[in-house]
Amino acid sequence: MKHVIVIGAGAAGMMAAIAAADSGAEVTLIEKNEKAGKKLFITGKGRCNVTNACDTEDLFANVCTNEKFLYSAFYTFDNKAIMDFLEKAGCRLKIERGDRVFPVSDHSSDVISAFLREISKRNIKIIYRTIVEEILTETENEVQTQEGKAGKKADKRVCGVMLADGKRLQADSVIVCTGGKSYPTTGSDGSGYRMAEDTGHRVVEPTPALVPLNCCEEWCRNLMGLSLRNVSLTLVKGKKELYTGFGEMLFTHFGITGPLVLSASSYYVKYKDKGQEPAYVYIDLKPALDMQQLDKRLLRDFEENKNKQFKNALGGLFPAKLIPVMVTLSGIHPEKKVNEISKAERQGFAELIKKLPLRVTEARSFAEAIITQGGVSVKDVNPSTMESKKVNRLFFAGEVLDLDAMTGGFNLQIAWSTGYLAGQNA
Repeated sequence: MKHVIVIGAGAAGMMAAIAAADSGAEVTLIEKNEKAGKKLFITGKGRCNVTNACDTEDLFANVCTNEKFLYSAFYTFDNKAIMDFLEKAGCRLKIERGDRVFPVSDHSSDVISAFLREISKRNIKIIYRTIVEEILTETENEVQTQEGKAGKKADKRVCGVMLADGKRLQADSVIVCTGGKSYPTTGSDGSGYRMAEDTGHRVVEPTPALVPLNCCEEWCRNLMGLSLRNVSLTLVKGKKELYTGFGEMLFTHFGITGPLVLSASSYYVKYKDKGQEPAYVYIDLKPALDMQQLDKRLLRDFEENKNKQFKNALGGLFPAKLIPVMVTLSGIHPEKKVNEISKAERQGFAELIKKLPLRVTEARSFAEAIITQGGVSVKDVNPSTMESKKVNRLFFAGEVLDLDAMTGGFNLQIAWSTGYLAGQNA
């Protein structure tokens, strides 16, 4: 019986271990923490957005980096497959707004428990509080290709791992599922990148993604804690529109966050070093109205409040906290009577409502990032098997790879799909 070692008991690692066991291997799962699924436990604000129930084609549309690499992974083990797996494992699921899938209980611990039950059923050995220091390899020149013909594939193959205490464990295959660098308190320290580089793999520089954004406008601080729903957000760098989306966002003491902003951030970090132009976020506060409809709305509101000062006539348009900011940015004197506002001023105000600008200065750190962008280059990995092209019988899965996606369960789907494919082939 082949022995497979899986490094990391997160989403990808647990799935890889189960898939390897189901394919007939003896499996050892090594985890540096005291328990499995530590990052999984905090995903989705502790509710665990396990996947998205969209069509398979929409899975690809929500991947930001290297979506074509995921073709075999998504079609081998898709969103329906993980939902079916969890339901059969005793974790009932529900579908919410945006096709986001959660456990019925709203407890991420139920997802982890389901995986641990399946791991136990398969007699997979889990070793906790154990750090893998090195992937051990040996020289190998002539190997059998998948077609069964002799041929040169790589001059190294995996033979095991060395632990931090110096102990060596032998293995026929090793799957690296160590995650990225986001949420370092969960043990994501980037160790997988070092192991990959030590075995000759290229690593695309890791950066924080799905992360809040710093903005330079002082008025952001005045709006700290204000949540805007049903707004549209567009991210622009120079003349290039990088992202546009509809949903919810939140102002903070440093800038902006919330689902819309987190999605936009993945494109900001991807393009921030390309060219010298600054990046701007434009918020459309009334996306359901075009300029003509908005002008009619303003005329109606102004007519109803024609004898009021401008600053006191906007209660029907914005949350109270936002009104002073909008008044200041409009350039209209706050004490000007509404019936004295000119057509040009009104149209300028409408343009501000449709395109409230914020200059983005930087993304926040890994400590606040949901995922990592960058990682082991997919050019060094076979997309049909997740096996390394540099070292035979070495596999990679999950966030350690240079793959990332939007919020909504898509990043966990990458973990399940690549983990399953790696385990099946290891």
